[in-house]
Amino acid sequence: MTRDCQRKMSSGATMMGGALALSLIAGASLAADPIRIGVLEDQSGEFAAATIQKVHGAQLAAKEINEAGGIMGRPVELVIYDPQSDNRRYQELMRRILQRDNVDVVFAGFSSASREAVRPIVNQMDALYFYTNQYEGGVCDANVVATGAVPEQQFSTLVPWMMETYGKRVYTIAADYNFGQISAEWVRKIVEENGGEMAGEEFIPLGVSQFSQTIQNIQAAQPDVLMTLLVGTAQASFYEQAAAADLGIPMGSSVNVAQGYEHRRFDPPALEGMHVTANYIEEVDTPASRDFVERWRAMFPDETYINQPGQNSYVGLYLYKEAVERAGSTEKAAVREAIQSGEVCVDAPEGRVCIDPKSQHASHTIYLVQVGANHEISIPKVWDGIEPYWLGEAGCDLTQRDHDAQYTPSNPPAQN
Repeated sequence: MTRDCQRKMSSGATMMGGALALSLIAGASLAADPIRIGVLEDQSGEFAAATIQKVHGAQLAAKEINEAGGIMGRPVELVIYDPQSDNRRYQELMRRILQRDNVDVVFAGFSSASREAVRPIVNQMDALYFYTNQYEGGVCDANVVATGAVPEQQFSTLVPWMMETYGKRVYTIAADYNFGQISAEWVRKIVEENGGEMAGEEFIPLGVSQFSQTIQNIQAAQPDVLMTLLVGTAQASFYEQAAAADLGIPMGSSVNVAQGYEHRRFDPPALEGMHVTANYIEEVDTPASRDFVERWRAMFPDETYINQPGQNSYVGLYLYKEAVERAGSTEKAAVREAIQSGEVCVDAPEGRVCIDPKSQHASHTIYLVQVGANHEISIPKVWDGIEPYWLGEAGCDLTQRDHDAQYTPSNPPAQN
């Protein structure tokens, strides 16, 4: 647990099974029964560097919402546990938070493996689950609202731009689990659609931190573009090793910089030549983003970096607030009916965000982020209002039926 979390902890918080259960009501003057929001996000473990900001984003949103009168006059109460980047703990804590803590909604998970570990539990208990992370896409599930960016928003913008700028031979290295595998399938699909060629593809187990053979394989293949879909602290060591080997190939990613802020964590030039399509980074220079950064740092002055997952968590609470107030209820069926209106939108630090009624995924502003030799950030291109179009076009329509499935480009809803 960080010092920030300790400072925000209420006197009623208790330790249970090694995880912190935290109830936070920032606006104690609100007298009505609270709306309880569960937060299962890693504060320790493999992904903690990227995920403590998700806790902070939820805390900042809860504080602001309560200071503005709550949701329908009811205060927001956060119930926070630390799953410690352990999928078995995610399952244990999801059962606890839904059965014993009786939350109205749950925000949970960084990795897709964690999401898929808890999704059957959410469906069994017919709960409402906000997944706020960038991910590989394809989840079509009435119980899940996915508010992070997905491949049709990130790769459909990034991959063609990289190919036009640097060349059409692409090599992919990816974490060897569903995020990396499905994301790599998306890269392959978009490369082929744009007349390119896959020069190679490698899937690397989570926890691997030595990349000498992979670097040799990339050098032998001589690609024009290297797509890196690596996840976690161990795999991030690739970048320092690649720089030491003078790899020198332009890199593209959907996860680096915006989530793991490697450009801040590593010394230059480890991230030189990295290009990322993200719906938010701290360096976005707009009035809305600058105001958000100021408010965030007033509450968390020691924050290392305000990353995309942190902003997504913050925005997710406001999207839930908007849906509940349109529904006039916290009941899942009523909230989903409000989402199906197509009018659940908020003005976020990144720009306008709306939930698509068919897929229950969010539209985003997509920023092309480029890292320079000294790890300076530039944003050479911005795409406004990119919708999560693929699932709906492929046949996912949660306004008509619940699919309870995850689809891929090779296994779309229309085939099921």
